Amino acid sequence: MKVAVVGATGLVGTKMLQVLAERNFPVTELIPVASERSVGKEVEFKGKQYKIVSMTDAIAARPAVAIFSAGGSTSLEWAPKFAEAGITVIDNSSAWRMDPTKKLVVPEVNADALGKDDKIIANPNCSTIQMVVALNPLHKKYGIKRIVVSTYQSVTGTGKKAVDQLMGERAKAEKGSNAEYPMAYKYPIDLNVIPQIDVFLDNGYTKEEMKMVNETKKIMRDDAIRVTATTVRIPVMGGHSESVNVEFADDYTLDEVRGLLSNAPGVVLVDEPAAQQYPMPKDAHDRDEVFVGRLRRDETQPKTLNMWVVSDNLRKGAATNAVQIAEYLVSKKLL
Repeated sequence: MKVAVVGATGLVGTKMLQVLAERNFPVTELIPVASERSVGKEVEFKGKQYKIVSMTDAIAARPAVAIFSAGGSTSLEWAPKFAEAGITVIDNSSAWRMDPTKKLVVPEVNADALGKDDKIIANPNCSTIQMVVALNPLHKKYGIKRIVVSTYQSVTGTGKKAVDQLMGERAKAEKGSNAEYPMAYKYPIDLNVIPQIDVFLDNGYTKEEMKMVNETKKIMRDDAIRVTATTVRIPVMGGHSESVNVEFADDYTLDEVRGLLSNAPGVVLVDEPAAQQYPMPKDAHDRDEVFVGRLRRDETQPKTLNMWVVSDNLRKGAATNAVQIAEYLVSKKLL
């Protein structure tokens, strides 16, 4: 099976190559694609070197599937061209997520929505993915009415420039380094917290916050779920964390919730407060699961649960979810 990875040299693209190899996806020929300036350079995949090619050459090679992580404008321009050539596109940008004609998929939640005619499939926002994986088994059982979520998101969600800013600031603080570093953010990120991810909209929320609102409803196929979000960037690499307050239609017991989460696909329960055991980004780093803990009843209103959700944003939040979509398509003979 020929597989194209578009944006193969970026943070997520590099992680996609790693995940494809780790999960032994049936790649017979890799077609790495990147910007024109990278064409001709090489990337490594399973011990072999592959030359980066242009978009046009990638389409001409007729891969079965193309996994995109190259930004929204690139996806808007090129995904339809790949699809017209009969290539199934799994797109990691925000370009197609809220398009009513495109499926927005988290395999543990709604892979059954996919069919043979879905040639452009959207990969959701990283912070949305981990939340719906954790909430889906609870929604099935109790019916979610309202979600209040605050996120604590890794700099890797912004990209390499943000990682370089954080490490540059840290080197300056710790070693007195005078080396130049880029500014991905308006403000310092080391020893700081920035309560803005993406641009502000007219309603005072950021695009990231409204992505969580709208994508959650679409993935969970329930427009009645009310969602409000505050998204925050913190000086961490390797994982997003979320404080989630969820109100149900039906009441629950904590033991029952723990049982549901323990058996939920893609979820690892880490909830032993007496032993100070709870999910942290350093433990989720380079893991594919969504980690859930700090389960407790909201004592201010009925049928409401507090939980803490952590996942590696480059893996389950991006690369792994896209590869899992491709795995589902293979298993159902949809490629």
